Amino acid sequence: MPRPAQYDRDTALQKAVALFWEKGYHASSMKQIEHALDMRPGSLYATFRNKDGLFSEALATYAARGGQELAEHMDGYELIVDGLQDYLRRVAQSCTSEKIPSRACMIVKTLLESTGSKPELARQAEAILQAVEASFTELLEQAKNHGELQQDTDCPALARLLQAQMMGLRAMAERDLNDTALLRLGEDMARILEPYKCRH
Repeated sequence: MPRPAQYDRDTALQKAVALFWEKGYHASSMKQIEHALDMRPGSLYATFRNKDGLFSEALATYAARGGQELAEHMDGYELIVDGLQDYLRRVAQSCTSEKIPSRACMIVKTLLESTGSKPELARQAEAILQAVEASFTELLEQAKNHGELQQDTDCPALARLLQAQMMGLRAMAERDLNDTALLRLGEDMARILEPYKCRH
């Protein structure tokens, strides 16, 4: 009869997300990983193969969490554009929290850090960013079809602009900006959608 696992895989991945989000791939040593996950080297390698395998799963977990948060957020709004504008404000507000490991986005940090050194991880990060952009495009297309946005709105271009703004804000948040400045940036991001709205 097999012995029960001495750890919870989901809990281990959440701990890995916190460590890698804060420190990145290269600055996280195996000793730090073992300590953070409370796992011995044998268990780590048996479960995740190696550091790259663990990081890849942690990155996927981080991305899935973000996708779920966006979907749950949008469920609370009758108008898609209103939901998107408040989501952009929420991104800025999250950067003021002391509870997150880093104000910068783990996906973007991975793309910048791993390009040239860990191409597989860089490709994974790029694929996630493309999926996020596609999700925004789909929401904007739905908003246009519902009459919330003007019919000449280029939804893919607008989705890319919104993603660029969020990435930039998360990078700006790494600077020594106060909460008021960050929230103001969030409000400015939300206003980007105003000119595209249909006026009834």
